[in-house]
Amino acid sequence: MALTVPLPPPTTTIMEDLRIRRRAALRRLDSCSTMLELRQHHSQLVRLGLSSDNDAVGRLLRFCALSPAGDFQYGLRLSQFLPHPDPYIFNTLLRSPSLPSPLLLYIQMLVRSVQPNHFTFASLLKSLSSAGHPQSITAGLQVHAHVLKLGFHPDTFSQNNLLNLYFTFALPADARRIFDKMPHRDVVSWTTMITGLCRLGVIDDARNLFDNMPERNSVSWNAMISGYVQNQSFHQAFQLFSQMRDNGVELDKFAAASMLSACAGLGALEQGQWIHKQIERNQIELDSKLATTVIDMYCKCGCLEKAYEVFDGLKTKGLSSWNCMIGGLAIHGRGEEAINLFKEMEKQLVRPDDITLVNLLSACAHAGLVHQGRHFFNYMSQVHEIEHKTEHFGCLVDLLGRAGLLLEAKKVLDEMPIEPDASILGALLGACRIHGNVELGEQIGRRVIELDPNNSGRYILLANLYTSAGRWDDVANVRRLMNDRGVKKEAGWSIIEKNGVVNKFIAGGKYHTETSQIYAMVEKMLERIRLVGYVPDRGGVFNGFENMEEKESPVFFHSEKLAIAFGLLHTKQGETIRISKNLRVCRDCHEASKLISKVYEREIIVRDRNRFHHFHGGQCSCKDYW
Repeated sequence: MALTVPLPPPTTTIMEDLRIRRRAALRRLDSCSTMLELRQHHSQLVRLGLSSDNDAVGRLLRFCALSPAGDFQYGLRLSQFLPHPDPYIFNTLLRSPSLPSPLLLYIQMLVRSVQPNHFTFASLLKSLSSAGHPQSITAGLQVHAHVLKLGFHPDTFSQNNLLNLYFTFALPADARRIFDKMPHRDVVSWTTMITGLCRLGVIDDARNLFDNMPERNSVSWNAMISGYVQNQSFHQAFQLFSQMRDNGVELDKFAAASMLSACAGLGALEQGQWIHKQIERNQIELDSKLATTVIDMYCKCGCLEKAYEVFDGLKTKGLSSWNCMIGGLAIHGRGEEAINLFKEMEKQLVRPDDITLVNLLSACAHAGLVHQGRHFFNYMSQVHEIEHKTEHFGCLVDLLGRAGLLLEAKKVLDEMPIEPDASILGALLGACRIHGNVELGEQIGRRVIELDPNNSGRYILLANLYTSAGRWDDVANVRRLMNDRGVKKEAGWSIIEKNGVVNKFIAGGKYHTETSQIYAMVEKMLERIRLVGYVPDRGGVFNGFENMEEKESPVFFHSEKLAIAFGLLHTKQGETIRISKNLRVCRDCHEASKLISKVYEREIIVRDRNRFHHFHGGQCSCKDYW
């Protein structure tokens, strides 16, 4: 019988050496950067006997689940071989953006007798919110029940994520019930409610909550300001921003981005310039997102040269910055420059996306570059594998329609692989209005009205088409249809900034404190431009007036004429007048603005719904092509 001699226990030196090697292996895990490197570390952990150690495997999982270079499935397999996983293991997996089924993983956690903690529910609810498919709300309700059953309902962290879940699925009443019953509300709870309500357009309720917050931080201020901007309530955003500054809250990059968007929405260049200076003065990091917002502000405030200066000064230009600058050139009608910038973008090996194509096609449409537009429509699909979407077909139809190629535009519309929406049909209807094709316009107009029955602009385009053809009975029928459906004509307004204050004018409105001086200036303007050939163009007037004097009056006092008069009253000779308006500029105001720029020797920049018009010396940058 062989004698078995037991091995001696490891010496202290060997044990210490093993501990050192294990600590070194764990440290190296934290600096892992690729899956190849991680697999090597994993094999070393196996050799060191750490393959069942939750701390060691947890570090592997963190890279697999949370790093962009990680492999979630590899991490999931690692967790399945752990004999005694702890909550941290599952919490890490639940935080992964690659997680296919958050609820299924949670069930596996329970099956393996791992007790969840408040971090579990926070991660699980956040994953369900980001999953975004209809089944997630059912799963969310089940998880909510578990939060209550396991006694985590007093936990603020979990409750805040429940609020976000219900807002993700547009259930504000449920979110409000949770909020009202929360035993402890922190600033995150209040801010989550404000953000969620703003996202759903319930802006007044959000403001009531904001006003009742027991304490606010910069995030909550920005949530409310951003909410106003998202809902196009730019004036309220400016008022709240002023209140924020009065409360001593420092400008950060998030508030700066929101306010720059508000400036872009209103065309408030002076305010936008001030915020840009504050960014530089306070040394706020001009990352790619904020830089793009600055560029966008300058583009939409009619200061294209400054936008390009900021763009050109960026050390690294992200795709969004290139897209923004190309789009800015497009809306200013500088199509060739937009195309040249795109070519430079390709030289810099920046891969374009579907937004790039939209901006290129828009640039071609505004500049009448039909051949180039056709080329890029096909080129971007063939070379950069960009799949054509609804907006690309809309841009192509708009490009062809503006150029008078109505039958080709109709062919594109008929052969689309997807059903055309109201915006595409509206582009063709607008082209029919411009080129006087009543037959096709009538056919398209009736389709677009049925698709978009609450949009007054669709009815007015069709009515104006009938007006130009003298079909007054059809004009009356369109008007009657609008009345029957309760559709109101959108009032035209224009805004102009003076000393950081935005002044708004409505067509024919007399609410401004300087109304008498402004109307007197309009009369003077009209008198002077009549001497150089101005004749009112009433082709775009959608009204049933009976005599010429009444019919001319609304044209004379369109909102942009009032804004120009205000600008002439409050600017010096040689200064540029900048105006933004909510509707497409009418032919009469376009012709009048050209003549005013000549008579008063001023540059007048008008941003309408579609593009910019730079009036100077009796000419417009659009070359009467808009």
